[in-house]
Amino acid sequence: MPPTPRPRKATPPPVEWIDRTTPGARRLPPDAPHDPDADARADTYAASPAYIRYDRSPMPVTAMAADYAPGHVTKPHQHPHAQLIHAMHGVMVVSTADGQWIVPPTRGMWMPGGTVHWIRMVGRVQMRTAYIRPDAAPDLPTRCTVLGVTALLRELILAAIDIPLPYAPDSRDGRLMRLLLDEVLLVPTLPLHLPRPSDVGLRQICDAIVESPDTDLTLADWGNSLGVDPKTIQRRFARETGMTFGQWRQQARLLAALERLAAGAKVVDVALDMGYGSPSAFATMFRRQFGVPPSAFFR
Repeated sequence: MPPTPRPRKATPPPVEWIDRTTPGARRLPPDAPHDPDADARADTYAASPAYIRYDRSPMPVTAMAADYAPGHVTKPHQHPHAQLIHAMHGVMVVSTADGQWIVPPTRGMWMPGGTVHWIRMVGRVQMRTAYIRPDAAPDLPTRCTVLGVTALLRELILAAIDIPLPYAPDSRDGRLMRLLLDEVLLVPTLPLHLPRPSDVGLRQICDAIVESPDTDLTLADWGNSLGVDPKTIQRRFARETGMTFGQWRQQARLLAALERLAAGAKVVDVALDMGYGSPSAFATMFRRQFGVPPSAFFR
């Protein structure tokens, strides 16, 4: 039988939105009046006039800052402009209908415009986001991906947050924004994606693995549980995710491990909790996938 899902934690208080360009408006309280429905409070900032000023600006590039409480989860939403989402502190777990991405502080998430997504915060997250008008950078990715964030790109994002709107394209501010776009084109993409299949049976398997990454259920076990030939399950995994069952489970474990490590867990504890026989086996697989040992990933 599939593993019993672990209970979800309650959602903590919502976001504080930081406006660095409007005098006297440093923070917008999370309960700012715009919708009496309590469920909407988690994303109050998204309906504020100041937020929309960035999200739908005619400027090629805009940037804003927002701080989130640990465990906060945004509601599914989308933006007309593309986003480069970067966390100065904390880890973001970004989800869409196509899968899940882990975004540590030294990385960034590229989100094409019009993509419905939601974000779960691991630790207190200091999010810094650049919004990019679709026609401003036609060569940028058309799919969600995690990007490396260089020291220069990080500083450009921070500088962009302080630029008031509107700005002249040929001004110093306009040139800084163009340099930000140029730098995004140069940074590498990273393998921090866990694809989500559309097949109902595969989703049942994947959801169970995400809930319990240490599960040792085999393809044969899942075949017996679902009444499907294991070879059929393997073919469906390859077709829908581009991975074998084993590769997908390995990726799920590694990304879950990143979350735990980001929260301060010890490598030995994470290795055993993820189903590895020893810390060295975990470190070997981690280095093979990410190019560095677990102890160096967040440096």
